[in-house]
Amino acid sequence: MGADFGYRGKRLGLPEEGPGSIAGAGRRLGALAIDWFLCYLVAFALIANRNVNEVNIWITVLFFLVSVLTLATAGATPGKKLLGLRVISLDGGRASVGQVALRTFMLVLAVPALIWDRDGRGLHDKAVGTVEVRV
Repeated sequence: MGADFGYRGKRLGLPEEGPGSIAGAGRRLGALAIDWFLCYLVAFALIANRNVNEVNIWITVLFFLVSVLTLATAGATPGKKLLGLRVISLDGGRASVGQVALRTFMLVLAVPALIWDRDGRGLHDKAVGTVEVRV
């Protein structure tokens, strides 16, 4: 029939289930939605003075800054923390600031995040050598 590649994350040496296993798409999208919504609230209420025309630009800037700062220091954005996820380097350690900045930049572009491999890693994760796992 076809090649059996095993479970998602097997090639990366990650467990099949539980802590350290690759995060599912639903949780990842949920975390992204939470982070985006939080950035929207801050941009709308505090930065753009409730000017809808300015909000979209500020959301993107805030999302980038919050993601880079929280991923580089804590390994998780607020949304990822709420849903029990974190971003790690393929060697199992914390992702570097450079990895996180490039990953977030590619995520803001959206297209790299929409292209996944058989492990469920987006192109933005593959490009910088990171993986999003369950805590």
